[in-house]
Parts: sequence; structure tokens; C-alpha cells
Amino acid sequence: MPSLIVQAPAQHHFIMDRDDRKRNKNIGKNFMCRLQCMFSHSSGSESRLTLEDTQQWSQSLERLLDSKYGLAAFRNFLKSEYSDENIEFWLTCEDYKKIKSSFRMASKAKKIYEQFIKAESPKEINIDYHTREQIKRSVKSATVHCFDDAQKMVYGLMERDSYPRFLRSDIYRTLLENLSADATKG
Repeated sequence: MPSLIVQAPAQHHFIMDRDDRKRNKNIGKNFMCRLQCMFSHSSGSESRLTLEDTQQWSQSLERLLDSKYGLAAFRNFLKSEYSDENIEFWLTCEDYKKIKSSFRMASKAKKIYEQFIKAESPKEINIDYHTREQIKRSVKSATVHCFDDAQKMVYGLMERDSYPRFLRSDIYRTLLENLSADATKG
């Protein structure tokens, strides 16, 4: 009788592992389909998600963010962890740097400050007090560089923390497995 108690959980565990693998495979396929559907209307050299592109994401955070599929996958991963404020801030800063009008720059700088920098803001990023205060002063006469220090800090944080977690995530590993399986099928 005791052997049945020992075997039942082991068999149950095996079934759960098999079910988890099947679910993860479906998650990966669904996620891959969602990624491709997001960009199906666009044309260009990166029109389909490939195994080679996806493997290159593991080379650096910069490579990941340079890929439209990589960026979308990383953002979805961060949203699933409720920690997307860093990538949202980084992307907002990238857009901010492209602004030419000083009026628009001043307006956008205030919005960025209110949304990401100000203590208790809706998407407050984790930066030190000194940087927060420096930005508070620089936003009053906004320049293209007023968020540079915070953006570097956030990039470093993503590179050391979020990015390695993404590479270890079921989403990324399953995506690689599915693309690898598709590649071997021909």
C-alpha cells in the first residue's frame, strides 16, 4: 500500500510535466503567431520571425531591442511580470531625443517627468535621489540630454536583471524550441 502512495505522486508529476511541456509549446506557438501577426502588415527584410534572429537576441540587450520582434517579445515578457516601466521609459526617451521643436520638447519633458521620474508617479522608475533631483531641475529648461543619466541607469538595470530573466523565461525558450522544430521540418 505505501508503494502506491509513492508511485501515484510520481506518475501525477510526470503527467503534469508532460502537460506543462504541451502547454508551453502551445504558448510558444501562440506567442510566435501573435508576434508575426503584429507585424504582418509591414514589409521589409525582417518580415518573418526566424530562428537565427531569435537566437541573436541572446547575444546582447542591444540586439534584442534592435529587432522589432525582440522588442515586442521583451515588452510582453516585462508586462507579464508587471515590470514594464523600465522599457517604457527607455523607449519614451528614445522618442524624446528625436523631438526638434523646443516647445514640444519642454512639454514632453514635463510629461516624462510626471509619468516616470516624480516620486509616486504612475510608472516610477528606480533611480537614485540625486538623479531624480537633477532631472527635476533640468526639465525646467529641457534639453535633449535631460534624461540621459536615468536612461543609462534603466538600461543597465534591464541588462543586469530583466534581460537575463527574459533569456531564461519559458516564453523565450519555447519560442526557440518551436522555431528550431519548424526549421528542421523544412
